[in-house]
Amino acid sequence: MSRIAATFARLQTQGRKALIPFVTAGFPFADVTPELMHAMVAGGADVIELGVPFSDPSADGPVIQKAGDKALSFGIGLTQVLEMVRIFRQQDATTPVVLMGYANPVERYNQKHSATMSIAGNTKSTGASGPFVRDAAAAGVDGMLIVDYPPEECEDFAAELKSHNMDLIFLLAPTSTDERMQQVARIASGYVYYVSLKGVTGSGALDTGAVEAMLPRIRTHVSVPVGVGFGIRDAATARAIGKVADAVVIGSKIIQLIDAQPRDRVASTAQTFLREIRAALDS
Repeated sequence: MSRIAATFARLQTQGRKALIPFVTAGFPFADVTPELMHAMVAGGADVIELGVPFSDPSADGPVIQKAGDKALSFGIGLTQVLEMVRIFRQQDATTPVVLMGYANPVERYNQKHSATMSIAGNTKSTGASGPFVRDAAAAGVDGMLIVDYPPEECEDFAAELKSHNMDLIFLLAPTSTDERMQQVARIASGYVYYVSLKGVTGSGALDTGAVEAMLPRIRTHVSVPVGVGFGIRDAATARAIGKVADAVVIGSKIIQLIDAQPRDRVASTAQTFLREIRAALDS
């Protein structure tokens, strides 16, 4: 059983919902991420999504784009992100860490580490297989969410991740068809991430009624837990989503809160905010 599956199983027995914060690796300071991750766990995080900085993040709104640009200006790439996870694992062997990002950094990592990129004409594999999976597992990564890897091209990648006890996580959206949900269900593990809004991260107002109506439809196809994100910005919204979802994912709000903080207040600011969300979910 993966760390992610074990975490959701434990929470289910406790009658609790998972709190999954997202932060961009290397933001707002290049060296703050491991400390920030520990603070988020202290604040009540059950799983951490760590964003891999990328120059063309198609699913991210202005807040996370800005965070990624700043991290890139510090020289933060996938190699540095894996090192951050290694440092985090020196003190925390239990909290799952999911890397969230895009295909380009992963495939570039494999190119740089002499991966064979023979995927032409193969609709069931991607260039993500290879040294990256090996190195991510060694660093202590538990899952991958790669926005631009469609499920029909990820079967081999999912199998390789599972062989290293890691999960492949997919996005579902209000526009997802039953056929797409079935494709995701065949290979997804850990959890699926339901994008509650049409648009990019940090956009729009969350319609909790629409989310509540959509989740039963998703669960007719998907057996793994369902997390909900995009548009969750405060304790009240988190509580409402937590009543119907298995997990609540919060990203843009955390990025906004820590953006203006001095180095020594970044971790404590995130921890204080997550404590409020954790209390709301547990109430």
